[in-house]
Amino acid sequence: MATLNQPHEQLQTLMQASQMSGSFSFSGLMSKEDEEMSQSALSTFKAKEEEIEKKKLEVKERVQAQLGRIEEETRRLASIQEELDALTDPMKKEVTLVRKKIDTVNKELKPLGHTCQKKEREYKEALDAFNEKNKEKVQLITRLMEQLVSESEKERMKKLEELSKSIETIQ
Repeated sequence: MATLNQPHEQLQTLMQASQMSGSFSFSGLMSKEDEEMSQSALSTFKAKEEEIEKKKLEVKERVQAQLGRIEEETRRLASIQEELDALTDPMKKEVTLVRKKIDTVNKELKPLGHTCQKKEREYKEALDAFNEKNKEKVQLITRLMEQLVSESEKERMKKLEELSKSIETIQ
């Protein structure tokens, strides 16, 4: 659940950084400090994404290892079952029941493995969609900030012209 909140927290960090920076240059570009904050937020986001990928791979490897061990145990139990059958051991009935339970659990594990893979694909698709929308939002915010700076410059130039005219009328 913490991994789902990470992109939201990073988005908040980016928004706070853009709100805190009140100093824009006349050219309409973000200041060096804003760029550094954006780069820092981006690198943090990338690092967290890499961490998520690593953890996901670890879980996947553990699931695969567990499936391999279960299959190996099933083969081993089948071998033991054959030996018990050869000895006509009184425990044969119990071993058969345990083996059937193991086979049942093994059959239940296979669809769960497929479900895990499906969920991983869905997660990746959702993450890609989120990243795309986030990128679009950042572009829109940048465009908006550029327009605000441009509008501010126009207003200041207009005011300067008015002040200049009023000085001329005084002289």
